[in-house]
Amino acid sequence: MSTTFTNDYTKAAEALRDFYVRSHRALDKLMAGQGATIARIKIMSCIQRDGKARSTDLAEAFGFAPRTITEAIDGLERDGLVERITDAADRRVKYISLTELGKEVLSTSEPVRKRFGAQLFEVLSEKEIAQLAELLGRLNERLLELEDGCRDE
Repeated sequence: MSTTFTNDYTKAAEALRDFYVRSHRALDKLMAGQGATIARIKIMSCIQRDGKARSTDLAEAFGFAPRTITEAIDGLERDGLVERITDAADRRVKYISLTELGKEVLSTSEPVRKRFGAQLFEVLSEKEIAQLAELLGRLNERLLELEDGCRDE
């Protein structure tokens, strides 16, 4: 591997990291006015999509440790955004669903997220956006291959 190649991908990796951190920080600041964060919206969106979810389903979906999801759900529940409901058929099973307030927070945060995305990407042409999507898609495919390789070892 040449030194030039190493420097090139290192700069790109650093740029991706910086973009990820800055964009999340900026969007979190904007969404704070709606009582939300990116992490909370991701969890709540997953719950809304399925209507209800178990903690284990969420942990698996996001690749988090069960304890991390439990703590996140505890916080959402404390803030009145979700509720735990006991399964009538199996009292050991608890489903998590959105409260009316949780649905409202999701609804009011969506336009903020969309507006932020539009403002962020307006500095790129349609062609550049398509190129970026294609390049990131290829990197995501490679990540999947590398993840699969880690499972085989």
